[in-house]
Amino acid sequence: MKIGFTTSDQKHINAHFGWAKMIDIYEVSEDGYEFLETRKFEGDLRQDGNEDKIQPKLEALEDCTIVYVTAIGGTAAAKLIKKGVTPVKAKSESDEINVVLERLVQTLKGSPPPWLRKALQKGKSFSEELEE
Repeated sequence: MKIGFTTSDQKHINAHFGWAKMIDIYEVSEDGYEFLETRKFEGDLRQDGNEDKIQPKLEALEDCTIVYVTAIGGTAAAKLIKKGVTPVKAKSESDEINVVLERLVQTLKGSPPPWLRKALQKGKSFSEELEE
């Protein structure tokens, strides 16, 4: 499954979803994780109430199952969920992407919590819809 991380330094989950200029994308499975790409965004991303800044991110994350953020507005979160992408809030801006990825891999090897099982099912059904 593909996981996105809003980041300003490509090391920490330290960007608000709407303001993020970069979202790093990783492929994650029980076997490990691999960096795929950085998806970049331009424009005045800090303007509150500017819903246009969210649309390119929604489109860029359509192939992802989860996106980790430091914060996200209710409208953006609802739109992500509607697309089958689960937003997850990081505990702090010092959370390191690689640490979260390691934890995810370990969790996938064991018994994922209900929210993750649900996200995996949504991701699976969403990707299956794309294949049809």
